[in-house]
Amino acid sequence: MNQTLQELDYKKVFQYFSEISAVPRGSGHNTAISNYLVEYAEKKGLSHRQDEHENVVMIKEATPGYENAPALILQGHMDMVCEKTNDCTHDFGKEGIELFVDGDNIHADRTTLGGDDGIALAYILALFDDDTLQHPRLEAVITTDEETGMDGAIGLDVSDLKAKILLNIDSEEEGILLTSSAGGLTATCELPVKRMKEQGLKVVIAISDLKGGHSGAEIHKNHVNATKLMARLLFELKEAMDFHLAELSGGLKDNAIPRDSKAEIVIEEDEYERFSDIIGGLSRKYKNEYITNEPDLTIGVMKGEEDEYRVLHPTSFEKLLFILLNTPNGVQNMSSDIPGLVESSLNLGIFHMEQEKAVICFSVRSSVNSYKEFIAKQLRYICEFMGGEFFIRGQYPAWEYKKDSLLREYLSRVYEEEYKKEPKLEAIHAGLECSFFAEKVPGIDMVSLGPDMWDIHTPKERLSISSTVRVYKYLEKVIEGMKNL
Repeated sequence: MNQTLQELDYKKVFQYFSEISAVPRGSGHNTAISNYLVEYAEKKGLSHRQDEHENVVMIKEATPGYENAPALILQGHMDMVCEKTNDCTHDFGKEGIELFVDGDNIHADRTTLGGDDGIALAYILALFDDDTLQHPRLEAVITTDEETGMDGAIGLDVSDLKAKILLNIDSEEEGILLTSSAGGLTATCELPVKRMKEQGLKVVIAISDLKGGHSGAEIHKNHVNATKLMARLLFELKEAMDFHLAELSGGLKDNAIPRDSKAEIVIEEDEYERFSDIIGGLSRKYKNEYITNEPDLTIGVMKGEEDEYRVLHPTSFEKLLFILLNTPNGVQNMSSDIPGLVESSLNLGIFHMEQEKAVICFSVRSSVNSYKEFIAKQLRYICEFMGGEFFIRGQYPAWEYKKDSLLREYLSRVYEEEYKKEPKLEAIHAGLECSFFAEKVPGIDMVSLGPDMWDIHTPKERLSISSTVRVYKYLEKVIEGMKNL
């Protein structure tokens, strides 16, 4: 455990966060962290279960005097988004995250931190570990693969849960109580491509150092999508000179705005100087356009070898470029009911090419289910019109605002007592697992909260130490006061 964190620890929160961070837990690789949670439950003598999806449920019965208080679900997810900088060699499949402290912030070394949602696990384990805490029946529900479609929440059996109120600990701003969230889906277009052999000079074009970010929480910040920008670059390059496309890729997660994109093209060897001049001009133009929202934008070129390469047939290239340029991306509609809230958006998150097809993956979000479906139909229309196949997976509903929430009123009251000010009540343009609990547990009352975190889903992710402690103390007050709820 980091020495500074050890000195600043409160009720073992950072001890458990350090232990959790040491376990590799990228989405789709849940076994190690799921088993860690089971071992914790067994060590503490807690009633628990681990299901076929590797979700873990732990129960801690009420302390004396709290037997008639309403049971409470504490909920978070165990997986994390695995992003790193281009110069980082970290192996997410084998290595945990080493924690570093910079002032009030915890961060990792050129990788995502996993505060989303490792801090929820740390809170839950610390609360369950504290035998001095007075509490009602606590039901910890820790799910898998939230970041890639919420598969754990979808498959969760809730039949043994007694609670009708739930605290989701998967938010990133202290002082905000989230009361609803968007629904979403993952849409994939697979476009068949034909290749041919072409002799020439290979050149690599790389777009890098964009801000990226969470495709829900940060979609309104006008961060540039590296894949969309590369499509524009190739389109404008094609207007100026002839070339063939060999490879193109961008983005690693459908729910993260791509920070990097790379294209490999083949040109005539004697055209390299002209090519360099054109790219230089485009680079200056883009940097000028995005000087405010993307000040670190970098467009680099690497000269390869003269050889024979397998490149896209011109017709395949035109179809692919058409799709990349014309599929919608970013904010589509703002909410008419909640000022400043994005209602509907989509993110072209992953693009890669195989020998016989190009794969384009979008994350679609909306608090209006019918408009979410329209965006999917729009993508399907473009994809199939160009001869591609279209697939939808990981569809999840919106978590709708509950007008008569006793939990929201109680949390607001305790917040005012603890912080001497009112909390902000907000909706979020991102998917939360609350939507599935709303479907599975009729009448359930839910709120989402969490400590301050910044730049989640990027290597710049940071977690505030002081905010983490304050929110934990707030949770203690909330739980101990539930006898009177």
